Amino acid sequence: MRIYFYHTQDIQRIVAENRRGLFPGHFLYGATRFEDHGIEVVWHRFSATPSRLRNMLATSFRVLRMYRKIDAVYATHYTGIEPLIFLRAAGLFRKPIILWHHQPVITPRSWFREHLGRIFYRGIDGLIFFSQKLIDESLKTGKIRPEQTHLGHWGADLDFYDRLMAARQEPRAGFISTGKEMRDMPTLVEAFRKTAAPIDIYIGRSNGNINYERIFQSLDTGEQVHVHFTHGLKPYELSLLVNRAACVAICCQETNYTVGLTTVVEAMALGLPILCSRNPQIPIDVDQEGCGISMPYGDTEAWEKAIRYILEHPAEAKEMGRKGRRLAEKTFNDSRCAAEVAEWIRRTIDSVARKK
Repeated sequence: MRIYFYHTQDIQRIVAENRRGLFPGHFLYGATRFEDHGIEVVWHRFSATPSRLRNMLATSFRVLRMYRKIDAVYATHYTGIEPLIFLRAAGLFRKPIILWHHQPVITPRSWFREHLGRIFYRGIDGLIFFSQKLIDESLKTGKIRPEQTHLGHWGADLDFYDRLMAARQEPRAGFISTGKEMRDMPTLVEAFRKTAAPIDIYIGRSNGNINYERIFQSLDTGEQVHVHFTHGLKPYELSLLVNRAACVAICCQETNYTVGLTTVVEAMALGLPILCSRNPQIPIDVDQEGCGISMPYGDTEAWEKAIRYILEHPAEAKEMGRKGRRLAEKTFNDSRCAAEVAEWIRRTIDSVARKK
């Protein structure tokens, strides 16, 4: 069995660095472990051209040229393979398409976009969501069917983080914040300024329409909030920094998708307690699981209280980290994710073959 693996990022660099132990495998959504499940992977050839149309057409032509050599298309996102999906919906591309859906399926205001969307989702054989809430909200639109959906337990590459922990020599200390999407820096900075607890914030100068550099210029960070802009830093280098901290802080703005999940699963893999905004889209309830403390969006007082709790209860904080690691080992890890996806791919291919 052979699948074409499509990714929106520089897949050749990620694969090369992953093989050298310098890039965690979960960023490849289980594909690095498919060989263990009898699936051969044809890696998408990434192109850095800024033209989205050119990328879509080039990807579509490459997949079509390989039509007889692959059994399915597996993608981390639909962006960039839209022509293939519409061809699949029209019955002109007869290989199944399975992909991860990062946000809930929505109902747009435009009648035309709604009609187009209904056609579009007919061209996707399997939709993998990060949480049951995303599935439930998507099903309400009527665009997708329950049998199309799968709940994926996306989680960290534990082998990668085990190597980092084994190599660490200095004791862990302080708080750390990483990540780039939809971060609520005013709330985080104000809470730490009030507690006088030290925190290192690693973030890009901007992301999307948020200019973090400008935001920090308007904030009183005090002496204990240290801001580091991460131009050029890679996941491996950031993971080394997180591995030196004693607690991970994930302060986000409200969204309709799983903002913060990557940082959550990394903290769990490293056995670190988690302070995070309460995002109902994330499949991990850190309070219920005992691996951290969550706060309502924008609640500085709740953040301040949680920070003080971690500082004043070091034994409980370490136990949170241990519980998070156990949850990662049991449920949210790259090995389980790969096994689940491999089984869904196999079933989907068999189902399509029976219908021919």
